[in-house]
Amino acid sequence: MGIEVEMIFKIAGVGLVVAFLHTILEQVGKKEYAQWVTLLGFVYILFLIVSIIEELFDKIREVFLFH
Repeated sequence: MGIEVEMIFKIAGVGLVVAFLHTILEQVGKKEYAQWVTLLGFVYILFLIVSIIEELFDKIREVFLFH
């Protein structure tokens, strides 16, 4: 029960990589690219969270027998 630790590490890893790339790109002067990297990282994590919520609703349906 609960979120798998693997998924938490994946979300944290993506966050760290996006933060690193954002910082590097801003220092180099590519602020637009830094914003795009942040946006794409956010969308990727959002899709991961949506899949977790989908699994939650499936389990709720199983518990209450709403097939």
